[in-house]
Amino acid sequence: MGRGRATGLIGLLAAALAAVVAMTAVRAAWADPDPPLGGRAGVHEGVASCSGSTCHSRPAPSGLTVRQNELITWQDPHSEAGAHSRAWKVLTQPRAEAISAKLGLGPAERAPACLGCHADPAPPAQRGARFQLSDGVGCEACHGGAGGWIASHYALGATHAANVSRGMLALDEPKVRAARCLDCHFGGPSPNQFVTHQMMAAGHPQIAFELDLFTALQKHHDVDADYIARHKVAAGGVKTWAVGQAMALDRSLTLFGAKNPGGVFPEFLFFDCQSCHRTFSNDPKWRPVSEPNPGRPIPVGTPPFNDENMIMLSAAAKVAAPALSARFEGEVKSFHQALAQNGAVAASQAAKLAATSRELADAFNARSFSRADTLAIFEAVLSGDNARRYTDFEGVTQAVMAADTLLGSLVAEGAIDRAAAARLRPDLDRAYQAVRDPTAFHAAEARAALQQAADKARGLK
Repeated sequence: MGRGRATGLIGLLAAALAAVVAMTAVRAAWADPDPPLGGRAGVHEGVASCSGSTCHSRPAPSGLTVRQNELITWQDPHSEAGAHSRAWKVLTQPRAEAISAKLGLGPAERAPACLGCHADPAPPAQRGARFQLSDGVGCEACHGGAGGWIASHYALGATHAANVSRGMLALDEPKVRAARCLDCHFGGPSPNQFVTHQMMAAGHPQIAFELDLFTALQKHHDVDADYIARHKVAAGGVKTWAVGQAMALDRSLTLFGAKNPGGVFPEFLFFDCQSCHRTFSNDPKWRPVSEPNPGRPIPVGTPPFNDENMIMLSAAAKVAAPALSARFEGEVKSFHQALAQNGAVAASQAAKLAATSRELADAFNARSFSRADTLAIFEAVLSGDNARRYTDFEGVTQAVMAADTLLGSLVAEGAIDRAAAARLRPDLDRAYQAVRDPTAFHAAEARAALQQAADKARGLK
């Protein structure tokens, strides 16, 4: 036997022995479904703790209980699925550094105001030895600190409920997922998790959020028979969408009440950007771009609150929560009217509307949505009373995302075939094109495209 070959065999034997030792340790852990927490509950152990090739870092999916290539998906440098892993690196780019310099924050990659959303916001006392800010929005930023469950979640007999009891977040629940996503994708009560108008004036991108679409872009798991067997919720796209809309409105109204008072001006992030950022002229032939909006009876010249989620909820409530629909519509109009009259009254009306939004979230979360429900919501979003409320960029953008989500849900559930959905796609593509550039936005063109999609959708019933 040649010396090289012998060396190779010795290497293989050593590797095999190491594998046996490793598997023995794994089986020992599997044999103990309830290992001690070790006092690490809530600790964020870091992305490296999840990266073993027998855990979540296989080069290709295994097709077993979980894909096991979740980290590969999370790290994808070219797709939206890898956006969270790139979140910290974005702070090292020229745009981020320019924003940070304008705000006097120092280097963006070390600024707490940026790290609250561009990295895992775990405080220093809850960071394990392998935790790194440069990992960006890592596993535990969404799933919760793994210190209490990392050693038990793969044990034989482990359950999702047991994992949740040890600190894992139940992201299969739409309300839990929405609350966690909104912390960064709109804002949260914690420090350094709110994009102010000042940040946007310095160059930060606009904030946009739609729970089901964002979930689809980041998806790295399969909702299959095994997923269901492990006692997880398999919410359809429409339920996730509806709960997300209600939670987003609740969050914006709750934060508005907390952050709006004080200073000469309110926090403008809550208001529609184009109410101020539009062209104007002294030419007597010039006409303002703004259009009357039947959903918000406010005097001309009053900055309108961003009502994108209100419009979506109006459509969803009519179909899926009719007992709350009339109250919701009345509170929306009362809130808009109060904004034009009295700040204290507006804060009170915001609290009432936020409470109704929470009721809607609960109602949607408890409901099963049928094919007829989804089709009815699809039509309500795109046409009728709702269509007349699409006067602003943010509202139309949300409507286009909603149409895409609801259509995708119908296809995924087998309620309509792909060929039928394809007939609506050109209209949705035109609507997407209408909201691609806010400076070139024309509400009438967008409404026409959405109405054509709605007209074709009636043929699906």
